[in-house]
Amino acid sequence: MREETPFRRFVSEFAASKVAVIGFVVVVIVALLALLAPLLAPQNPYDLAQLDIMDGRLAPGAKSLTGMVFWLGTDDQGRDMLSGIMYGLRISLSVGVGSAVIAGVVGSSLGLLAAYVGGWVETAIMRLVDLQLSFPAILVALMILAFLGKGVGNVMLALVIVEWARYARTARGAALVERRREYIEAAECLALPQWRVLFRHLLPNCMPPLIVIGTIQVARAITLEATLSFLGLGVPITEPSLGLLIANGYQYMLSGKYWISFYPGIALLVTIVAINLMGDQLRDVLNPRLQR
Repeated sequence: MREETPFRRFVSEFAASKVAVIGFVVVVIVALLALLAPLLAPQNPYDLAQLDIMDGRLAPGAKSLTGMVFWLGTDDQGRDMLSGIMYGLRISLSVGVGSAVIAGVVGSSLGLLAAYVGGWVETAIMRLVDLQLSFPAILVALMILAFLGKGVGNVMLALVIVEWARYARTARGAALVERRREYIEAAECLALPQWRVLFRHLLPNCMPPLIVIGTIQVARAITLEATLSFLGLGVPITEPSLGLLIANGYQYMLSGKYWISFYPGIALLVTIVAINLMGDQLRDVLNPRLQR
């Protein structure tokens, strides 16, 4: 009988939840749609040569004068909504994943340093974490973008600033448990460099909770980016995300042109729910004490 490896055990435990598997499949589909948008989208919605103002605000299923079918309708500029959603997913996922990864690296490093060094270093870092978490994330992000202006890079910077503290607190909590384990004391007795003890020995054993919070923070970052773009302080109109697509159709909702905001909103909702379903199951698999 073949011995079950940790990876096979992880896969089997994750697959035990059908809801989590569905969430994973949805996330993969969304990621592929975003990645392959230039190949799969019926139209490049941001190529002015492919747009016709006469196709503005066409209902779902309508045809253009050239015979092209707009399955999800068009917006006020004549852009195909299906294509717009696929291209919008590229920006939303890029900002969400990119900001979560950078915030995870910064926050986890500071959290590990606080737990390992202790003393005034730990006090300074954790007081800064407490200060960061005491303010609403959306308020801090709005203040940063009001100063920096619109732009994908600025949005990612704002999200990193409002997200790093959660990683730091999680990493410190996990590292405090591992700090006095035998393998850490053995590494210190061997006089290994401090950076090696932190990142080669302590960090790998603190990864499970960080992976879980990272998954949840991706969904949170996508939500924050959509909110900022809806409010007009996120990505510019030349690089629209799902939040900006929703904002573009908001003024037409009362006139019956619901599809301009409705379908991007559905795409955003499905993406966030799918990522959260994955995160819930990862939390249960990586921490058996939380299994229901």
